[in-house]
Amino acid sequence: KHFHEELALQMVVSTNMVRENVFKYAWFFFELLVKSMAQYIHNVDKQEVPRRNRFSNRFKDDISTIVNVVTSEIGALLNKPQKEVEQAEKMNISLAFFLYDLLSLMDRGFVFNLVKHYCNQLTAKLNSFPTLSSMRLEFLRILCSHEHYLNLNLFFVTSSSTPASPCPSISSENSSSCSSFQDQRIASMFELSSEYKQKHFLTGLLFTELEAVLDQEAEGIGKVQRKAINAINNLLSSHDLDPRCQRIEIRNKIAALYLPLVSTILMAVPQLHDFSDTRSGKMRSPDEEADTPSTINPSVAMAVAGNQFGLKPPPLALTSVPLKMYSTLSPECTRNLLTCFLWIMKNAEQSVIQKWLAYLTPLQLNRVLDLLYMCVSCFEYKLQQLGILFFQGKQSPDKVSTLVLQKSKDVKARLEEALLRGEGARGEMMRRWKTAGNDKYAGLNENLRWRKEQTHWRQANERLNMAKAEMDQEAIMGGNLATEANLIILDVVETILQVSLSADCKDNQLGGVLKVLVHSLTTNQSNTYLAHCFSSIRLLIIKFGDFLFEEEVEQCADLCQKVLYHCSSALESTRSQACATLYLIMRYSFSSTSNFARVKMQVTMSLASLVGKSQDFNEEFLRKSLRSILAYAEEDEDMQSTLFPAQVKELLQNLNSILSDTVKMRAFQKDPEMLMDLMYRIAKGYQTSPDLRLTWLQNMAEKHVKRKCYTEAAMCLVHAAALVAEYLSMLEDCSYLPVGSVSFQNISSNVIEESAVSDDILTPDEDGVCSGRYFSETGFVGLLEQAAELFIQAAFYETVNEVYKIVIPVLEAHRDFRKLALTHEKLQKAFDRIIQKGQKRMFGTYFRVGFYGARFGDLDEQEFIYKEPTITKLPEVSHRLEAFYGNCFGEDAIEVIKDSTPVNKSKLNPNKAYIQITFVEPYFEEYEMKYRMTYFEKNYNLRRFMYTTPFTLDGRPRGELNEQYKRKTILTTMHAFPYIKTRINVIQKEEFTLTPIEVAIEDMQKKTLELAVATSQEPPDAKMLQMVLQGSVGATVNQGPLEVAQVFLADIPADPKLYRHHNKLRLCFKEFIMRCGEAVEKNKRLITLDQKEYQQELKKNYNKLKENLRPMIERKIPELYKTVVKTPSEARGLFTRSSFRKYDTQISQSNC
Repeated sequence: KHFHEELALQMVVSTNMVRENVFKYAWFFFELLVKSMAQYIHNVDKQEVPRRNRFSNRFKDDISTIVNVVTSEIGALLNKPQKEVEQAEKMNISLAFFLYDLLSLMDRGFVFNLVKHYCNQLTAKLNSFPTLSSMRLEFLRILCSHEHYLNLNLFFVTSSSTPASPCPSISSENSSSCSSFQDQRIASMFELSSEYKQKHFLTGLLFTELEAVLDQEAEGIGKVQRKAINAINNLLSSHDLDPRCQRIEIRNKIAALYLPLVSTILMAVPQLHDFSDTRSGKMRSPDEEADTPSTINPSVAMAVAGNQFGLKPPPLALTSVPLKMYSTLSPECTRNLLTCFLWIMKNAEQSVIQKWLAYLTPLQLNRVLDLLYMCVSCFEYKLQQLGILFFQGKQSPDKVSTLVLQKSKDVKARLEEALLRGEGARGEMMRRWKTAGNDKYAGLNENLRWRKEQTHWRQANERLNMAKAEMDQEAIMGGNLATEANLIILDVVETILQVSLSADCKDNQLGGVLKVLVHSLTTNQSNTYLAHCFSSIRLLIIKFGDFLFEEEVEQCADLCQKVLYHCSSALESTRSQACATLYLIMRYSFSSTSNFARVKMQVTMSLASLVGKSQDFNEEFLRKSLRSILAYAEEDEDMQSTLFPAQVKELLQNLNSILSDTVKMRAFQKDPEMLMDLMYRIAKGYQTSPDLRLTWLQNMAEKHVKRKCYTEAAMCLVHAAALVAEYLSMLEDCSYLPVGSVSFQNISSNVIEESAVSDDILTPDEDGVCSGRYFSETGFVGLLEQAAELFIQAAFYETVNEVYKIVIPVLEAHRDFRKLALTHEKLQKAFDRIIQKGQKRMFGTYFRVGFYGARFGDLDEQEFIYKEPTITKLPEVSHRLEAFYGNCFGEDAIEVIKDSTPVNKSKLNPNKAYIQITFVEPYFEEYEMKYRMTYFEKNYNLRRFMYTTPFTLDGRPRGELNEQYKRKTILTTMHAFPYIKTRINVIQKEEFTLTPIEVAIEDMQKKTLELAVATSQEPPDAKMLQMVLQGSVGATVNQGPLEVAQVFLADIPADPKLYRHHNKLRLCFKEFIMRCGEAVEKNKRLITLDQKEYQQELKKNYNKLKENLRPMIERKIPELYKTVVKTPSEARGLFTRSSFRKYDTQISQSNC
């Protein structure tokens, strides 16, 4: 007997401890078997003998028995504790390497049967699908790394096209020419059919495993999905790098082998991670696992175990597959899967791709377009950020290299740790090399077996250093990858266009095609790709311009914005391409008046939006592009006889005026109030252009949100909704829609200004006016819902109710019960917060700011009311304004006026700029207080503000009580707060002066009110009550109530004009002393035992104050209490009252 036969026989007949050691050190005996078999073939010169005749049948039976027994042992160990599971994984890898080697020595049909029995036997042994799939994937990964993998899958048409093997054998050459794709239908080439699995055994197994893991939601399935996707991705990478597979015809055939993967990826579209973040769904991290039970799907198990190869049946057509809810694949898995898709699309024969696309239904073609859209987001060039770090000096190349080096060492350490855990023969060999003292060269001596360095599962040595040049090289590679991926996407898009045109089904796909192209313009792209993309867009416009302008209005609007953005590119070639595209859009839309008007509106809105949102466009380059477009129009001979050149010129002049406003806006980026004033002015200028006004209102809302001015942002959206309401009310009369901006009066009195857009200047549905997405019922509701969310953030919960009062009728009319439920839920939360927070909310602080000096230009002698965030102190506002204008004019040229006295401009230095800042409070007339009962109502819809200035007749700000005057200044603003901006012009100023006794009356009324509030507060606040009491009845209060009474009530005034003031002050003190008594009694019920002495002191002080005030309170002025003759009206009042008594008496008698 030969050694390999005897060894195989002993392995089969071994028992007990010997058998256990055989399993434990299976890798050693497998290596021994393989080496002895190879030596046997060499010694007896059997290289030329057919593989099936190289070894005896008995030896083959022993090999089959060994494989079956080892497989059975693997299944048994996997159902045991974790330590045994690790042993099973080692045995599984050892067995895979054993069969891997047998493929080079024995009949491959025989080896494939062993693989089939392995799969079936393992399936029967295991109940945990993730574990089962993970073991099979690891097994297949090793087998598929065989150097003759492509030949083993029978993918060549003839042997003449087979790439030369580095060590060919007769059997391998004969087995490489057994399959042809010529007689197959194109559609079946993309299906994972039984016929495909029979002809391409290993690939079919791998694809079946991928489909199975993507179809599962068991615990731990995420890691298995990653393993399956990485296995296929690495296979394609090895083909791409293999020097034997560089010819185009060979790559076409390799891609044909992987065509069924395309259908699998299309079925998995709902599971892919969307890099554009436009699709909802939970993103699973690489190590995250689902919380579903870990039981195997019976149907999958039967499919795997029941057919010839232990595989599942072919998938259904895409249209018949229901979309199940799966957790999203990780970004890494999605990227690898999309890489595989693009590699196949690039290398497959274009005629095959075109015929396949022609077979697809419109729904399936839309699925392909969705997949291409995801590819654009996935392969966006993002490594430019690394270069930005260098240019900005934020991180030196040396530091970056150090970080990369550290990461490289960490990866190498993890790799060696994985190898040393004993993963099969590799682990044992690494351990031997380590113990032999060669650990220094462990990473460099991995080529221990024949040609294993070419297999994909081997990790390349990590680079120990990465210099700046290498990092730049990586950035270039990243850019090349992004360009290559997007060019492949563009090729597929153009193929879809050709198919759609030939099949006359363009209506269904053109929107999707344009969506992909526009999205690619949104992402970071290379100059090379942009040139091809703009060329494709121009071709699309020439062929399908009328359809796009009529049916894809929103897509065309997005296209105009993206093209206009690239018109500001720093690269001249990109600008020229963008200019040509934009000119073509205008030229081809000119054939239809409504289309051209719509395009003009879209271009203008795009620039307005670009100005308001984007900060990285270059104004100078954009102006150059606009001049180029004007030159195109003037030199276009075919259009000179039309009005087109004049209209283009008018449009470009409008765009230049927008850019001019942009220059001003950029100059005031650090002055938010001035910036919002400029944006407000621009929006006001578009009062007759609803689309543009809406765009600028949205721009203002975004700016406010960035500054966390949520109330003002909400108001911008409310104004935008009112503008839409005006349009909708003109378009049709619907009872559930508001009649216009007047319906928004309860939200804000300012909204009425949107009604300026009236019938004489606005004609809906003509000339492209009001063609944006928001000028619809859906857009209207969307604006108000956004406004409601912002009001909630600003704690204006009462306003949320008013907003939803307008929204709810629309939702009811549309029977949108889901949204109605959400709306009422939000309303309930808003009302709950009103109850919980009540007066604890703080809505803002207001300041009057006056500008004086010629340096301010238009602002000179202008006064504004500034709304600042809650609890903003005057020094904060003063410092901010002083710092900003100090930078503008110079620190020495700006001065802040500290007091609130009227400014005499003749006394100011003409070379300086002066700012006067004063704290102001909302002012209400007495009749208003009847309607402004809640704390919210006293802080909403505010137009009048007041500040006081104390003074004396001799010019001092403060003096004795009988000398102290007070000037009250009431300011009225142009609009009510809150508004769409945070500062509003003062349009009216009123002043009146209080005499000393009137100042005393006001002070006493204020003290009395404080006492009443502190006494009636629920729940009672003892600390607040005692603080107010101490200020009222305390013995050491300077200019306290007693001193005020002694100054103004000690004597009756000589001037009769002061009688009524004297009496009013006396009555104020009378109420004041009564409130003090109530407060003392209330405090008595609230104090603790240790405060009894304090209470007695308060009571004593109160009694003393009461006794001192008694004579002054009881002294009346006789002239004010003389008998007065009753007037006829009073007589009528008596008569009326007596008649009421008479009526009441009649009622009581009738009841008796």
